[in-house]
Order: sequence, then structure tokens, then C-alpha cells
Amino acid sequence: MSKSVAQARPPLWTRDFFATALSNLFLFMGFQMLIPTLPVYVSNMGGDQTQVGLVIGIFTISALLIRPFAGKWLDTVGRRKILLIGLVIYLLSVIGYYWAAAVAFVLLLRVVHGFGWGLTTTAYGTIVADIIPAQRRGEGMGYYGLSSNLAMALAPLLGIWLMESYGFGLVFAISTGLTVLAILLSQLIKIAPPVRREPTADASAGKEGLFEKKAFFPSFLVLFIAISYGGIVSFITLFAQEVGIANVGWFFLANAVMVMLVRPFAGVLFDRKGHQWILWPGALFTAAGLLLLSYTDSVGMLVAAAVCYGIGFGAIQPSLQAWTINRVPPHRRGAANGTYFSAFDLGIGAGAMLLGAVAKTTSYAGMYRLSVLLVVGYLIAYGVYLLRNRKRQEPA
Repeated sequence: MSKSVAQARPPLWTRDFFATALSNLFLFMGFQMLIPTLPVYVSNMGGDQTQVGLVIGIFTISALLIRPFAGKWLDTVGRRKILLIGLVIYLLSVIGYYWAAAVAFVLLLRVVHGFGWGLTTTAYGTIVADIIPAQRRGEGMGYYGLSSNLAMALAPLLGIWLMESYGFGLVFAISTGLTVLAILLSQLIKIAPPVRREPTADASAGKEGLFEKKAFFPSFLVLFIAISYGGIVSFITLFAQEVGIANVGWFFLANAVMVMLVRPFAGVLFDRKGHQWILWPGALFTAAGLLLLSYTDSVGMLVAAAVCYGIGFGAIQPSLQAWTINRVPPHRRGAANGTYFSAFDLGIGAGAMLLGAVAKTTSYAGMYRLSVLLVVGYLIAYGVYLLRNRKRQEPA
């Protein structure tokens, strides 16, 4: 009996899974330290508001551009080579920030940094999808995502403290050290060679491109959520100033804590019951979080909004990624991850631009209220999909 149970639930916390998650944690720690400090670095160098904005914008665009190619190369060249190339590019760009003598050079480094980030994160997502047993993919993706969420909760505060106490040099030095640790840990991961496509008589099978068609629908759904998330990370500080809340850090802390708490449970439910049990309620919590945020005028309401949004985002994002992987054959996991992450990056960038225009014509509160329509669009698209495919069985 115990033998059959063990076969039904293969081990998740293997050495390779732990090494991948820990390596990803160190990479994200170094990355998240730079998010609140690099704009200040550029401003202190004499950069204007447009150049400070480009620090985020150029990075996002370069990461978005490289991801489809990263997915293709992961499936053809190999996971280990692309991961190492991405990590080395990433490392060199972080080292370069210390020696940057002009704003233009920092912006050039941001392009290179984005390429390294796009290669590396797509590679990690594909490698961990290979490692996680299919029966526990939702649970595994949930636990794996905790590494990036933990970094999001802690690293920005660490980066700001180091910047204010010791200067930018130490920020870049520690970010570099964390990246080196990520590289060393990545060498401990046992990575299988690329999975080759089985020979087939179908002539169209040889025309597989940069994007994976079977990943389009989950990627389309995550685009809605990512646009709303882009509106939050881009404007939450300005919104807090608009409504008179001094410390917006409570939102990020409460949101990160809820994401970390809900991910493992959502993953297990995804594996046992299927995506419907996660994607419906997750959307309702996301909408509630946006609606509460739009009416926020106190720290208590801000935390309540963060709790709801964190539950929704923490349930939906890893479940959609696991669903994406489940829909494709092993030899297309790289392309599927590239497609998925491209949609996520596009959503964040679009959210910053489109919702910024909405806020300009209304207010930040009105912008978040209208963002609920994104969740409505997500629900309509998902509902139509389920109705059209109700007679067709899909793997959980």
C-alpha cells in the first residue's frame, strides 16, 4: 500500500529542486535590491525624470524581446548552456553599474541586463518544470515561486538600507556576490539534455517557431492579471501620496506574505482538482483587492486590499504557469515558458503605460477601480474557454 502511495506522489523536494529554488532566490535577491536603488543612482548622476523612467522601461523591453528566443534556444541548444550564458551576461551588467560614469552608459547596461534577465529567468522556469513531477506540478510551481516572493519582500528593504547607510558601491557589490552564489548553485543542478521531438509524418511539426501555440491561452489570461499588477507596482507610491498614506511599504509586505502563504495550498488544489478550482476564486480575490485599493484611505484598508490581491495573484500566477507546462510536450517547454513570461512582461509594461494614461484623466483611485474591468475580461475569456471545451478532457 505504501509503495503504491509513493508511486502516486513522487518526491518533490529533491536536491535538484532545492538547488534550483535556492539559486533562483539568490538571483532574485540581487535583482530586487536594484529595483528601488538604481532610479536613485541615475537621479544622483543627473538623470531627469524621463531617464529615471527608462531605467525600468528599457530593461522590461529588452527582457521581453529576448524571451521568445530564449525559449527556442532552451529547447534546441540546451537548458544548462542558456542558463549559464544568461547568468554571466547578468553578472557582467551588475558589475558594470559600479563603473558607469554617465547616465547613457547605465541605460546601455540596462539593455544588456534585461537580456541576461530574460534568458536566466526563462531558463530557471523551464528547468524547474523538468524537475517537478507531473503529478505535483502545481504544488511544485507554488513552492518554487516562494523563492522569488521572499526576495520581493526582503531585498528592496535591504537595498534601500545599504544605499542610505553605506552607498551604492556596497549595493552593487552584494548584488554581484548574490549573483555569483546563484551561478555556483546552478552548477549543482542535474539538468537533462534537450528533449528531442519524436519523429512524425506531420509536415507541420517541423515548423515550430519561437512561440508555443498551446501556451497562448494561459498566457492571454496572465496578461490581464499582469496589466493590473503593472498598475500597482508603478503607481502605488503616488496613489498613497494622493490619499495621504505615509508608508506604502505595508502594502508590499502584506501582499508578499499572502502570496507566500497561498502558493503551496493553491498548487496542491490545482494538482488534485484542476485549474477551475483556482482560476475562478483567484480572480474574485484579485478584483476585491483592486476594488478595496480604489477606496483606500487608511493603512488598515491598504493592508486589507493587499491581502485580497495577494491571495488572488498568488493563486493565479503559478497555476497558469503550471497549466501552460501541462499543455505542451517536453520538447516545447522552453518555448512555452518564453511565451508565458513574454505575456507577463508585456502586461506589466502595458499596465504602466495604459493605466498611467487612465490615472491622468481620472485619478489613481479611479484607475484602480477601472482595473477591475481587467478581471472581468479575464473571467469572460476563461468562461468562454470552458464552455467551448466542456466536452474535451484536459490533464489537470
